[in-house]
Amino acid sequence: MHLNDPVHKSVLANGLRVVTVELGHLHAGMLAAYVRAGSRHEDARQNGVSHFLEHLFFRGSAGYPDGRLLNSVVEDVGGNLNGVTTRDHGYYYTPVHPERLEIPFAVLGDMLARPLFREVELEREVILEEILDEVDEEGRDIDVDNLSKRALFGDHPLGLKIGGTRETVSGLREDDLRAHHARAYGARNLVLCAAGPFSHGDVLRLAERGFGRLPPGEQLRDEPLAHRPRGPRLVAIDHRESQTELRLSFLAPAEDHRDFAALVLIRRILDDGLSARLQLNVVERKGLAYAVHASIDTFSDCSVLEVEAACAPRKAPLVLAELLRLLAELCDDEVAGDELLRAKVRHRIGLEFALDSAGEMIGWFGGTELFRPAEGFAERVARIEAVTAGDVRAVARNVLKRDGLVACAVGPLTAVEKRLASGVDDAQGLPR
Repeated sequence: MHLNDPVHKSVLANGLRVVTVELGHLHAGMLAAYVRAGSRHEDARQNGVSHFLEHLFFRGSAGYPDGRLLNSVVEDVGGNLNGVTTRDHGYYYTPVHPERLEIPFAVLGDMLARPLFREVELEREVILEEILDEVDEEGRDIDVDNLSKRALFGDHPLGLKIGGTRETVSGLREDDLRAHHARAYGARNLVLCAAGPFSHGDVLRLAERGFGRLPPGEQLRDEPLAHRPRGPRLVAIDHRESQTELRLSFLAPAEDHRDFAALVLIRRILDDGLSARLQLNVVERKGLAYAVHASIDTFSDCSVLEVEAACAPRKAPLVLAELLRLLAELCDDEVAGDELLRAKVRHRIGLEFALDSAGEMIGWFGGTELFRPAEGFAERVARIEAVTAGDVRAVARNVLKRDGLVACAVGPLTAVEKRLASGVDDAQGLPR
């Protein structure tokens, strides 16, 4: 199975791409529809329209006019409909029983093709409540992800908030929602993926029945990035909290770039269990923070390497210094052979575990297909295995540059903001 990924692809007459990952050893499956429509595909005035539309899909469709009925018929056959909007795409998914596939396909297809746009004002209020989680009493954004992406991408659509702002959501009208649906939810802008113990022939038949009514439409295009961020830069929001959140962000290569495999290993060397560098140094040895993480946020044409920590406010400058020291180490010294081997082995094991998860498989082969053909297991492993310690150091030096650093801090900063600003401006050890 490792060398022969059971992935089958077809295209319906209307342009819908259909992907099946046949996993006969599983007892349950997943069904997901991916759409290339997120806040990246909006303008400043209509920011939040993709997320608003996601909410409305669950309020009823032509074939299932009652929102409760739409959800309950899927639940009655073992499913659980859900939806997510991100910066560059959205997806709608449900677990599926291999002997009860018809209803999930039918409901998911109908809700995306023929939404009724019911209860718009009620759903608007729900979204406005969600937005309150990201702002303080004065309406200032205190969400570290929103702040860091805005600082990285500026006026580019990737810098917009996924859910929009209170002002933009309040200004959206039904005509805006209908126009966005007509523009984004054509078949050519979607990928339908099913993973589990069923055949591609059955999936294709049900896809035709449930999604064949989607108009072809056109694929949405991503506005290219015009510039790289010029740092180092600190975005600091003084906010009354018991902790401080600190994030360091660097623009990095896209998934299909030759350097991305080394970036994946950098992330694992930093954060992959209690013995990885971040946890070992920041938490276990020095007790500077109680939570520390590294992650990669990927887009069609770039990615963002993010390192973040949550700590007591007085410790924030010390945490910043330690994070910068650990990043500088990756730029200065080649990673030891045993540490690099551990990261590679852990990565391969993670891929092997994913083969037993229908949820992982739909993201791997369905979500990726929106932007490019997905690599199989053997290809992914080979890319990682080919990375050398010299490659890791070279990519670290190229990505973790002083002038590419964007730091965000949210918390009680009055006593430490000057020290944070000085630490970011100096960016000790990072290459110029």
